[in-house]
Amino acid sequence: MTTLLDLKSSVLRQVQRSQSLRSRREAPPTASSPLTHCPPEPLPRRISGESAEFFERMNAILQKQENMMRAAQAECQRGPCTMPPPQEHVDQAFISERVSRTELDLLYEEAVYTVVNRVGVPAPEHVKSDDELFAHLLKVFDMGDEEHEIILQKVQESKRASFSLRVSVMKAKNLMAKDANGYSDPYCMLGILVGQSPRETEEKKERKFSFRKRREKLEKRSSTKEVLPARCIQVTEVKPETLNPAWDEHFVFEIDDVHNDLLHLDIWDHDDDVSVAEACKKLNEVSGLRGMGRYFKQIAKSVRSNGSSSSGSEENVDDFLGCINIPLNEIPVAGYDTWFKLEPRSSASKVQGECHLILKVFTSQRDTTLSKRDTNVSIHKKLLSEIVEYEHAQVKREPYNWNGQVSPPAWTVLTHHAVQTDLSPLQQAIVRWQCYSNHHRNQRLCYSLLLRLLRTIDAEWDPPTVRGDLERQLSDSFRLYTEHCLCLMKNMRQVFPCTSAAAITRYELMLRGIGYMQNMRAFKTVCPLRNELHLDITTAVKKGTSEWYESLIAQYKPEEGSLEEQLKKMVQVIDAVCADVQRGQNIYNKLFYSAVKVDYFSISYRQLEKQVADDVNVAMERVCGTLEQESSRLTQTMGETIFELFMSLKILKGFREFLPLKDAKMLALTGFHNWFKSSIHKFLQIVHDRSCDRIRKAVETDQLQPVQQAKHSCSAVEVTACFSQVREIWLQLSWPDSAGAFIFVTRLTDNFCSEAVCYSEMMTRKIERNQLARDHKNFTVQLCIGLNNVEHVRAFLAHLPRDLDWPGVERAMEESCGAEGKEQVYKALNGQLFNMDLDLQREAKRLITVLTDKMLPELRRYIQHISLSPDSINNDDAVSPLMKYLQDTMVILTANLVKENHTRVLQSMWELLLRMILDAVTENRGVQVEFYNRFQYTVETLLQFFHVKGDGLALEDMKSGDYKILDEELRLNKCSSFDLIEQYYLEKISLQKTLKHTPYGRISVKCYYDPPEQRLTVEILHAADIIALDANGLSDPFVIVELCPHHLFPAAKSQRTQVKLKTLHPVFDELFYFHVSPEQYRHRYACLTFIVMDYDWLSTNDFAGEAVAPLSDFCWPGRPNASAAGKNVQPVILHLSRSKPSEKPIMRMLDARTGDREAQEFVRRLKEIEKSMEED
Repeated sequence: MTTLLDLKSSVLRQVQRSQSLRSRREAPPTASSPLTHCPPEPLPRRISGESAEFFERMNAILQKQENMMRAAQAECQRGPCTMPPPQEHVDQAFISERVSRTELDLLYEEAVYTVVNRVGVPAPEHVKSDDELFAHLLKVFDMGDEEHEIILQKVQESKRASFSLRVSVMKAKNLMAKDANGYSDPYCMLGILVGQSPRETEEKKERKFSFRKRREKLEKRSSTKEVLPARCIQVTEVKPETLNPAWDEHFVFEIDDVHNDLLHLDIWDHDDDVSVAEACKKLNEVSGLRGMGRYFKQIAKSVRSNGSSSSGSEENVDDFLGCINIPLNEIPVAGYDTWFKLEPRSSASKVQGECHLILKVFTSQRDTTLSKRDTNVSIHKKLLSEIVEYEHAQVKREPYNWNGQVSPPAWTVLTHHAVQTDLSPLQQAIVRWQCYSNHHRNQRLCYSLLLRLLRTIDAEWDPPTVRGDLERQLSDSFRLYTEHCLCLMKNMRQVFPCTSAAAITRYELMLRGIGYMQNMRAFKTVCPLRNELHLDITTAVKKGTSEWYESLIAQYKPEEGSLEEQLKKMVQVIDAVCADVQRGQNIYNKLFYSAVKVDYFSISYRQLEKQVADDVNVAMERVCGTLEQESSRLTQTMGETIFELFMSLKILKGFREFLPLKDAKMLALTGFHNWFKSSIHKFLQIVHDRSCDRIRKAVETDQLQPVQQAKHSCSAVEVTACFSQVREIWLQLSWPDSAGAFIFVTRLTDNFCSEAVCYSEMMTRKIERNQLARDHKNFTVQLCIGLNNVEHVRAFLAHLPRDLDWPGVERAMEESCGAEGKEQVYKALNGQLFNMDLDLQREAKRLITVLTDKMLPELRRYIQHISLSPDSINNDDAVSPLMKYLQDTMVILTANLVKENHTRVLQSMWELLLRMILDAVTENRGVQVEFYNRFQYTVETLLQFFHVKGDGLALEDMKSGDYKILDEELRLNKCSSFDLIEQYYLEKISLQKTLKHTPYGRISVKCYYDPPEQRLTVEILHAADIIALDANGLSDPFVIVELCPHHLFPAAKSQRTQVKLKTLHPVFDELFYFHVSPEQYRHRYACLTFIVMDYDWLSTNDFAGEAVAPLSDFCWPGRPNASAAGKNVQPVILHLSRSKPSEKPIMRMLDARTGDREAQEFVRRLKEIEKSMEED
């Protein structure tokens, strides 16, 4: 950072440089090749096209960020997903091995076995035809007909599958109340009824079955095969005092005939300590015919009351609440999960309510090779994998968006296999997840499918049911999928580019899946050590960003070529980085944060920012090292490249505002501007050179025609446009170090000011060259436009303090250097602007002088016309030619000048006319009063003309300077000689009152008046410090005292004191008397004059000084001097003066009146005094 001493010395240098813009005109240095080593040469005159191209390139650089924002916005507003996303290439380690042919044959056997042993009512979407299912399986497994027949025959010869029924008694509702308290104590008794003959089937249609009705059959049977097996009867717990019991109990029944057996369920109200519930429990604990028969009798006894009433001897019996009969062949393939309405035992039974049951038929034993070797889960996974691979291969339209839905035949096989192998919903969900996620690593799927599968696992998750191999396999699938996604994240710019809407949609779904996975209960259970997945994501993003940047470097190769070429390539790299950061901030960051709560932007930005900073720092060190060499200079193209590099870095640094506050403090690009200090200095000189060239060409091509509705021409527009672009360049630089920016601001201010003055000078010279070739009107119009051009530029530069933030620079310097630094900055910058303003005003006055000089002959002619007009012509007629000319000129000026210039021109014309009239008056002194009255009228007419009823010059401004002199001249010339003499003495009296100390000494007098005698007594007491007028260094003074003016005191004689030899401090003490009447002393100009003379024996006396005293001070009634005690008044000290009378206008006017005796006599006496002064 610039030190305090450096800043102060820089300020002083700038102050010294800012004293005069005109004195510091010099040709700015330039160069013709990038950073070449050669002696400095003067700036060649460049063609305008080069400057135009330069500023066009600057505009393109300045608009780079805006264009980038526009492109990013267009990417955010992407349309429908029409183009397919890029391929998602991953490591070969993620690709699973192909299944062998032998394994495929075994899987095919499993599938055929599943088809052959289908049970249950198929769903509408299931395929019922075996042939259709076999046809599809042939395609899936790529099986020939002969091979199919062999495997089918093997399956048909194998043992039929054994089936079981899983029954879940969940709950019941709205049961009938059987107890006195308004409730019941319900429990369920359920079992499997063996297959029935057609006759029994007809009987079943007539009445419902009950375990009580089976009593006679049980008693008559003589073998165990005829008895209801104990394993076919199960009972639930008793739920006391409720009509809406919840059991949630599960039972499994072996099925002999899955096509004919029946599930039967009774619901009873428990009323006895030992009842059907206890009987069934004990029944299931004994073996042998005798025990089983005894307990069935107990069962029969407990239900003989028909479930509705009981006799007095059997008051403790269970009451029947309803039953359900479900044929097994009516159960759907996927099972039942529904409410069943309770049915009565007969038409006399009264029941109500419903019972919720979950029923599922599955195989308890399968005669296939795989079922004897592998687990059902493993087999189903292999089967699903083969089907998924085949089904996906059949998708032709957007296979990457396949939602995983398989064809009806495939779904039918998969459903039956899952049911037959008794896979739980959770197991099925895990298998589907494993298959689809594994397949996705080879052939990409729709990520919404994978997310849906994860949600299914989470919804079905039951930790105790997932143990052993299943838990390990699920963990492996989570790990593999996570690693696959992390690999894609690392290559996200290629795999999920923002230019592909489909890819971004897929990426969002993938991130959602990863985010959902890390919060799943299943993931936390089976992957307990991967509880910080966001760290893995952060690592992947950081590594992928670094590798992407390295690929950019490899693509552009910024280390190759010349130094300028290296910087240009570095600009391309940074622009690509900025575009990537912009996309990250607009698109990727939102996806990451919403899905996985990872701040993608901060991670990628910090990584890229550091790598860019490292590379640019190295490059700029080479640039600075080259520039520091004495013979090196910066060419225009190199300067443009450095500026573009700076702007690209600034854009990249600007993204830090989107970082969290804690991350934005320490970044590698924080002080990057320091790398460019020397380069920017030289670049600003290039900008100045191009600006001067642009301004020069603008003046050369300017036709001095107003542009549109304005009153300035195209060159002024071009100059201010140039200034605006330069100002924008500085604003875009946005130098962060305000104290360090002072040098740049001073340099820019200096450039602006010198360019503006140069423009005004060129404009003045152009107009001066044109004045001979134009008529007066056209020339006046062009001159007005030239004036407006200068004013337009001056007004633009008046905003420099705001545009260049001078207050900010002053504050920064105050913080760095204290109040002294702030004051120096203020003086330096404002000094430059002040000098520039003076120079522009000078050029404006120069142009106005050209205009007034053009008008001068006509004005002189009209003034002469007024001067020579005879007294017989009235004033209006004498003045009208001048006013007509001025009016015509005023029309042109008003139409073509801006207000500021209009005021300046009117002021100059007013001052010119005043001087011309004053010259005319002074040249014609002593003429008749009518002459002066006419010019007085002329001045008043001009005064109103230039005032323009308040729209022109202000009256107070016009009535100053020459106007006062002229007004006084006219007033005095209209006076008589006596009036002028009286005015002369009034001025002398006024001057005397202002004298305090003079080098001519002083005189002490005492004057008092005797009213009755009308006598004025004058005592001349002494004098002091009289000037030495003799060779001996002394004087021989005496005093002449007289009443003035003489025409007021015609009878009064002048009187004199005695001569006091060889002294500068004479003491006179002499008394003089004058007769003064009240009519005489009442005039303000009536006075006593005391003239001190030096007596010479051989020549005329010398004038030593004079003083005056108005008679009003002594004679007016009420004055102390005008009373009887007047003799006692204090003396008056009068200071002497030695002014030359000829310097006064009154003297010149009186001298011009040669025919006036009084005037000539008065002038003669004053001239004698002045002559004596000259001889001294």
